[in-house]
Amino acid sequence: MVKQYTRRRFLKTTAVAGAIGAGVHINPVAAAASQSPNEKLNIAAVGATGRAGANIAGVSTQNIIAIADPDRDLLEKGSVRYPNVRKYRDYRVMLEKEAEKIDAVVVGTPDHSHAPATAMAMRLGKHAYCEKPLTHTVKEARVLIELAKKNNLVTQMGTQIHAGDNYRRVVELVQSGAIGPIDEVHVWANAVYTGATFTTGTKAPDQLDWDLWLGPATQRPYSEGVHPFHWRKFWDYGTGSLGDFGCHYMDLPHWALQLRGPTRVAASGPPVDPVSTPAWCIVNYEYPQRGEMPPVKLTWYDSGKKPELLGSLKEPKDQNGKPMSLNSGQLFVGREGMILSNYSQRCLLPGDKFADFTPPEPTIPNSIGHHAEWLSAIKNGGPTTCNFDYSGTLTEAVMLGTVAYRSGVAIEWDAANLKVTNSPAAQQFIHKEYRRGWTL
Repeated sequence: MVKQYTRRRFLKTTAVAGAIGAGVHINPVAAAASQSPNEKLNIAAVGATGRAGANIAGVSTQNIIAIADPDRDLLEKGSVRYPNVRKYRDYRVMLEKEAEKIDAVVVGTPDHSHAPATAMAMRLGKHAYCEKPLTHTVKEARVLIELAKKNNLVTQMGTQIHAGDNYRRVVELVQSGAIGPIDEVHVWANAVYTGATFTTGTKAPDQLDWDLWLGPATQRPYSEGVHPFHWRKFWDYGTGSLGDFGCHYMDLPHWALQLRGPTRVAASGPPVDPVSTPAWCIVNYEYPQRGEMPPVKLTWYDSGKKPELLGSLKEPKDQNGKPMSLNSGQLFVGREGMILSNYSQRCLLPGDKFADFTPPEPTIPNSIGHHAEWLSAIKNGGPTTCNFDYSGTLTEAVMLGTVAYRSGVAIEWDAANLKVTNSPAAQQFIHKEYRRGWTL
């Protein structure tokens, strides 16, 4: 018992969460007080399969000691690799019972349960890894940011592509001034989530505890098709394409241009449906000047919508001379050129102008792995690149796009006070009421 207490006390008191606004990985420095930095962490997981299963696998070098999932079949499936794991249906029960045994928690639930599960873990003093988007509302993101700081916890949001080499090389191009000052960025993703309707008159399958699955969301009868995947189409549980992919694709301009809170957000799309996320959405963000970097306008497009500028590009080739995929990506528009990018490709435009361009020497070290970075920071100290200070602010921006769309208002945003200054109608979407028994 003494050994366990000493180990957990060390892990809690020597780990440093450290905000890192530029998102650059710094190799962790072993804490001087460490006596056993290589000892395995005890980790609990909220969610068992899908992204949750992938995240559990990502930290499986450690001791996976407990998993919670309201779907008994998925819980059994996700636990197969960990025969000694303790299984729960309710994550609240798991966290309470396992609190003295665990060091960290991985959260991979549907979006509406991200924040309450992660907040409970952090209030218990546990380091947290949460899948993107970090939260379902703007206020939830701010609460998690503040909890991480208050409790000095090591945190990471699951934007795994952030650990890829290509994003690092694009950040270096932008920050080296390859295309001069940047005034606008276009970001698009082709995923479509729409057409959601609630159904009634059917019973939840025996293996699913529907009440637990609903968590903090509005009490409703079981609705076919929501679980296990189509929840992303419902406002009650997800936020459509913007919520699913905004944190992946807007991550790059937020990182490269050191963006924090926007000051104005306006959105367009088909008429708002109170149940279903839209068939498409375009969001215009305005960010203020950051140091010597000028104000920038960022436009998001989803569900097949793309910037008109793409039509003027003539078969752009990537860093390896292969055709650039234009299905999803980012286009940085600078005063001396453009950078076109996606998860794995990049190019400078116009091509003839940059034919003899020599890229800057790499300054951002390659990642040791998105999950490995989090684990190393817990054990050895040092920051993570998608800690909640960075990723929470990114998530706030993404969720503000849904606020602007659902309210039908071009919102003026006071980030410091979490306040829409020009519209009470929009302010109501900054957060939501939790169902009795569930807390943030």
